[in-house]
Amino acid sequence: MANHSVSTPGLGIPEVEKAHSLGAGFDDPDEGLSDEEKKRIDDRLLFKLDMRLLPWLSLLFLAGFLDRTNVGNAKIEGLQEALHMTDGQFNASLSIFFVSYALFEPLTNIILKRLGPRVFIPSIMIIWGLIMVLMGFVQNFSGLMAARWFLGMAEAGLPPGISYYLSCWYRRSELGIRMAIYFSSAALAGSFGGLLAAAISKMDGVGDKPGWSWIFILEGLATVILGFLSFRMVVDFPDKANFLSEDDKRRVLRRLALDQQSSAVHQDWDNAFIWASLKDWKTYTSVFIFMGAGGSLYAFALFLPTIVEEMGFTASKAQLLTVAPNAVAFFTTVLVGYLGDRTNERGVLNMACSLIGMTGFCMLIAANNPASRYAGTFLGAMAIFPCVANTISWASNNVEGVYKRGVTLGIMIGWGNLNGIVSANVYRGTDAPNFYLGHGVVLGYLTVCLLFGSFLQTILLRVENRKRRNGSRDSWLHGLSPEQINLLGDQRPDFIYVT
Repeated sequence: MANHSVSTPGLGIPEVEKAHSLGAGFDDPDEGLSDEEKKRIDDRLLFKLDMRLLPWLSLLFLAGFLDRTNVGNAKIEGLQEALHMTDGQFNASLSIFFVSYALFEPLTNIILKRLGPRVFIPSIMIIWGLIMVLMGFVQNFSGLMAARWFLGMAEAGLPPGISYYLSCWYRRSELGIRMAIYFSSAALAGSFGGLLAAAISKMDGVGDKPGWSWIFILEGLATVILGFLSFRMVVDFPDKANFLSEDDKRRVLRRLALDQQSSAVHQDWDNAFIWASLKDWKTYTSVFIFMGAGGSLYAFALFLPTIVEEMGFTASKAQLLTVAPNAVAFFTTVLVGYLGDRTNERGVLNMACSLIGMTGFCMLIAANNPASRYAGTFLGAMAIFPCVANTISWASNNVEGVYKRGVTLGIMIGWGNLNGIVSANVYRGTDAPNFYLGHGVVLGYLTVCLLFGSFLQTILLRVENRKRRNGSRDSWLHGLSPEQINLLGDQRPDFIYVT
């Protein structure tokens, strides 16, 4: 189950056999060592990568998610009343973020590839951190709308950028757990955000600024500091990694190549990569599935404090009660990532999680007492956060080619996040305290997009894998040179999809 791509028996074409030896282009610094010695070296290399990449990237994503969703914490500390906004205006200020966010996301991975992660990621962090600080000084609805627009534009490069970046370091069978670890920081942001907001709100009146204002200012300043530190902490791609020895660089590139990942091979930009993504049916099924995950995520993250507060708790207690559901989501996200790598059944895991989430939101709709509805938030968190990371890993596993994967992830995450516009408008103040419309929309996302979409893609991928294994796709290679075969990426007949 753990082997994601295998040579198709019976091809019997010399050129194909030569093309399959993608790793042959990279010297093996461990040639002549025993398998046991090679495994020890490989384990040490993975540990080195994990320790350098994952903690810092997770911290950056935590900051990004905190900054885009802390407006929900600020609301219950008086933001809406202070700026004299109606419920519709507050929801519009949430929506505008997702418009710019989604518009710019598909292009950001191209810019990241051109500039390099070491320049691109710290730069956008400093920009959005400064915007977050300025949000603490807005005086009216128009100012908040402008700040949220530019915040979405600046943050657009982080989620697809880190997702693509990690896929350029790890084999497909290793990516899911790493993606889950970094994305689980979003759940941690929900827990940390509640605690932090409860603490910062005590600064109400300091410097003649309200508590909600200090939430934006202090969290924005923290992001700016992280941005400047990232110029040193973020490294470029494996071939330029200054924390690796020359032998380790070759090991990383070779292990990617043997995994049939052309992330290990230099590619020049060509507009054909955009068309390759747009013509691939997997792009559209992935977009549909991520709509279910992304739409649900932002509804949950933005309005959890409000949902809990409307159960009858004070603002401070509501902030604290958001901690536990997000903490549970942190652990389930890592667990699902681990299971995804071990089983390769990412579609089945998505379906299982969606059923758990559907149960949780049915409880939020039908339950009459606060305890049962609060329990429903746990089930919702346990389902939504893991599926976001799992779906991104699933798409990364099944799209090959440096730029094609980057474009596909940008389209998928961008369109998925565009559903934040819907999420931002379905929890209306007039629907409190039951929020039947909001809970119903999220239930629809989980059922139609996440459950049905994952089922559909799983079936289609299994059908395609069966055709590749029985040789039905071998004709795609006729007349192609070994180099042309390698450039086919996931269209190669021996590339077996993760289902």
